[in-house]
Amino acid sequence: MFDNLKDNLAKSIQKVKGQATLTEDNIKEAMREVRIALLEADVALPVVKSFIEQVKTRALGEDVLTSLKPDQVLIKIVQEELTNTLGSTNEELNLSAQPPAVILMAGLQGAGKTTSTAKLAKYLIERQKKKVMVVSADVYRPAAIEQLQTVADQVGAAFFPSSVIDDPISIGKNAVAAAKKGFYDVLIVDTAGRLAVDEAMMQEIKGMQQSLNPIETLFVVDAMTGQDAANTAKAFSEILDLTGVILTKLDGDARGGAALSVRDIVGKPIKFMGMGEKMDALEPFHPERIASNILGMGDVLSLVEEIERKVDKKKADRMAKKIQKGAKFTLFDFREQLQQMNDMGGMSSMMDKLPGMGNLPDAVKNQVNDKSSDKMIAIINSMTKKERKFPQLIKGSRKRRIATGSGNEIQDVTRMLKQFTQMQKMMKKFSGKGMMKMMGKLAGKMPGGMPF
Repeated sequence: MFDNLKDNLAKSIQKVKGQATLTEDNIKEAMREVRIALLEADVALPVVKSFIEQVKTRALGEDVLTSLKPDQVLIKIVQEELTNTLGSTNEELNLSAQPPAVILMAGLQGAGKTTSTAKLAKYLIERQKKKVMVVSADVYRPAAIEQLQTVADQVGAAFFPSSVIDDPISIGKNAVAAAKKGFYDVLIVDTAGRLAVDEAMMQEIKGMQQSLNPIETLFVVDAMTGQDAANTAKAFSEILDLTGVILTKLDGDARGGAALSVRDIVGKPIKFMGMGEKMDALEPFHPERIASNILGMGDVLSLVEEIERKVDKKKADRMAKKIQKGAKFTLFDFREQLQQMNDMGGMSSMMDKLPGMGNLPDAVKNQVNDKSSDKMIAIINSMTKKERKFPQLIKGSRKRRIATGSGNEIQDVTRMLKQFTQMQKMMKKFSGKGMMKMMGKLAGKMPGGMPF
């Protein structure tokens, strides 16, 4: 996420590293680089101008702390201004209405409205314990109604049936009546999208907003369309009373133009971000965390929340107790660890949230990819139960059979077994008193022998 912007901003701030103090000249040079970085990220020009002016004013003003180095000062100011540009704080959905609270989903075709409707339903069901119904008012694309029904079943939301021969406003009103009768907390209405903004589309959705009076009207936009996303959002905001934005496909956005432009241009908060294809890949948008991530500071809070939510605590406790007792770490255990990591978005997603990972060489980053985890799981799945229990048996013909069965090369099997052996050795250090010995060694390396 935002990889290009991260790299370019890091290079820009390097311009003042080693300087004795911040001066008008070195700030001007650094800001020229920041400006280029933002424009290359497809950030809207008015947003770039405002951002640069704010940073420049603060860097030369009373905000400069003499206890910090110039590059630290600049990073601090840039982070705070990025946070302000992105929206300062996360703004939650407003569901304080007499049930059902109606949420209207708006946006262009292909932006991910239908998928986002299901993801939002899952979010409300699982994290806010709401009873949710969804309905499709897209009468122009027959597959849209069927698609919403399919994904609604996947996430456990009730589906209100509709038809292409029905009127969108009537569909919405009938769904509201059904939601009231069924005592649903929330009704999410998926609307029709077009390939471009057109008058008929705008008038239709405006009529729906007026008749349904939703508590939330969310504009769903593809982050990878960059500055166009902000311009489209502006066009919708001039017709509809938008309450927020959902940015989809943010995990694949290397630039960041949409995220940095939408809030400023539309004047409405980004409430959620789509971070993948899975139904649970919708996260609240936290501006301060995104700003830290862009500057290579990671996003530890989101990582902790993700671990809390997605890691199977029973399995984790069982594994910890097993290792402490000195039981052998097997390929069954190794596969379970890889699968848990995949459930959390993979190793690359986790590393993206850790501070300083942006400074790693590209060669190291490329070695850590989620395809390697999938490959290792496939290799383990191609083994017999006996081979998983006694990997020392895997030689010659067995390796060849496992490689063929998993669609890999023999050297891939050898490499996986080597990584497993290294993991096994590491786990052995945690068994019994091994943990205390390791802690003792680490404490001894700290200044004054202080424990960390």
